[in-house]
Amino acid sequence: MFVDNIRIFAQAGKGGNGLASFRREKFVPRGGPDGGDGGDGGSVVLEVDPGTNDLRTYFYDPKLVATDGMPGMHARKHGRDGRTVVGRVPQGTIVYRSNASTMQEATWLEREGEGIELEQIADLTEPGQKFILCQGGKGGRGNWHFRTATDQAPIKFEYGTEAESGVFFLELRRIADAGLVGYPNAGKSTLLTAISNATPKVADYPFTTLQPIVGTVEFDDYSRAIVADIPGIIEGASQNRGLGHEFLRHIMRCRVLLFVVDMTGLEHDPVEAIQTLRKEIKLYSEELSARPWVIVANKLDADCAAENLAILRQRFPKVEIIPIAAALGEGIPEFKVRLQQLLAQE
Repeated sequence: MFVDNIRIFAQAGKGGNGLASFRREKFVPRGGPDGGDGGDGGSVVLEVDPGTNDLRTYFYDPKLVATDGMPGMHARKHGRDGRTVVGRVPQGTIVYRSNASTMQEATWLEREGEGIELEQIADLTEPGQKFILCQGGKGGRGNWHFRTATDQAPIKFEYGTEAESGVFFLELRRIADAGLVGYPNAGKSTLLTAISNATPKVADYPFTTLQPIVGTVEFDDYSRAIVADIPGIIEGASQNRGLGHEFLRHIMRCRVLLFVVDMTGLEHDPVEAIQTLRKEIKLYSEELSARPWVIVANKLDADCAAENLAILRQRFPKVEIIPIAAALGEGIPEFKVRLQQLLAQE
């Protein structure tokens, strides 16, 4: 199961109360105040873990709850701090704060159709990057801090402060330099296998890829690039048809879009396929539509592919078209060279 967006509840720990107490020992008639400070509450922290691929951990337990700080003790002893909870998230996780304070409230807002307001508060992209999702409360001071020359037996102390809590949405957007976009069965997975270390499922039926797959492409000069294979997009993907709506977010970070087209034309006319894919990308995001893009004409080993390629070039004269036959490895070295050049320009 692949989970790339999830709603969670986070609750930091309250600060412990300070203590008002006085030293009582034999032969110490005026021991004075000795109330200790309360401990700080634990915080809720998100940390980017390169070994984590999705957000499925929070599907089974969508809660991150830290512990409260302990109250201060006699003899100026400091209360124990609450335990900080660290939630592991993959690279590319975007964090949103909602206007709901509890999971029940969030569910009610959705059910009543009032909608949930979201505010982006973090974009976690670097390995090891940390973000404090909910800050723990501060421990209160004991009465030992409030002694003065005129009040040597104060009974004043501070309560620990409240902690932050709320309902948050986590959304994963894969980090990749280039994204493979195309209809199901266009050969995207085969191409990714040919150019990178990725091993996606490859078969002669549509929708073999059910989640975004990323692969690392190594060039001749030992530089590298990350390429993402996005599950097949169909017409209406921007309106939640097929799998495209769920996974279009994963190409939002890509600098270059590679539109892979099946040049046999058996399932989709190549020209119509490009037009539809471009329309769906534009409907989903104007910003994404403006990114540099090229056409990857795949399966050129088929009998009718050359004719379809000529028509495609005539229809898109200003768009670069890279011909390949990924299954046979034809055109793959040239494709990698051109990919490196395209990424260097951005």
